[in-house]
Amino acid sequence: MRQQALDLLRLIGTVEDDAIDVAEAALALAVLDNPVPDLAPYRAHLAQLAADLAARVAAAAAPLDLADRIALLGAVLTEQHGYQGDTETYADLQNANLIRVIDRRRGLPVTLGILMIHMARAQGWLVQGLGFPGHFLIRLVHDGHRAILDPFAGGTVCEPQTLRELLKQTAGLEAELSPDHYAPVSNRDILVRLQNNLKLRHLGADLPEQALAVVENMLLFAPDLPPLWREAGLLHAHLGHLGQAIRAFENFMETGRRRGASDQLLQHTAHLIQQLRTRLN
Repeated sequence: MRQQALDLLRLIGTVEDDAIDVAEAALALAVLDNPVPDLAPYRAHLAQLAADLAARVAAAAAPLDLADRIALLGAVLTEQHGYQGDTETYADLQNANLIRVIDRRRGLPVTLGILMIHMARAQGWLVQGLGFPGHFLIRLVHDGHRAILDPFAGGTVCEPQTLRELLKQTAGLEAELSPDHYAPVSNRDILVRLQNNLKLRHLGADLPEQALAVVENMLLFAPDLPPLWREAGLLHAHLGHLGQAIRAFENFMETGRRRGASDQLLQHTAHLIQQLRTRLN
């Protein structure tokens, strides 16, 4: 099962972003930390979530407006299947693992958001993850109307005042809303955000080897993301893996030039490579 997950993540690293099934990719990532003999029950659960939403849509007496769609999403996820944000053990690593989230019906904003995105897209609805700092949000769009939803709160609508309060909780009291906070993110970005939860918790616990493993898993599905190569290089260097650090930094230089990394950062990385080569000799 682990090898199948690795193969899928490598394949995801080669396809266009729109071709990524975010929930399936999240299951593959979950297997790497939580080996299970078979993903079939979890895939069946994802299918059931989508089917239950489809049944409620079909039972509606009239065409659904945006508010109706929001209400049905929340009803299926929270009322029918019992999912909720884990407010008691928020930092638990299980909350960033979709397998354990399905088992426990508890999760982070991003894992619960992945479930809502999966359900909505199965109906052909337009839904996007947003680059809101510190708290993953989604946007549902229908017939020229749009709403920002908080998956951690069961898909409730976030009004501007709610968004301001969320921002100040995560970015400081001086932070103010800007258009960047509402910018949609790619499917790969959602997966990177999911894995960043694990990486940061490992770093906070002074577990650099585990953090490095998470970064290397991210590089499987996002090999063209320069910051990941640089993080891998820094962690390898910290752990004394000089040759691997050099290769990671060289990959950063290559992808960074293509993806618009700053000259200052490129120069600093080139200096790091030179230092590491000196240490190797």
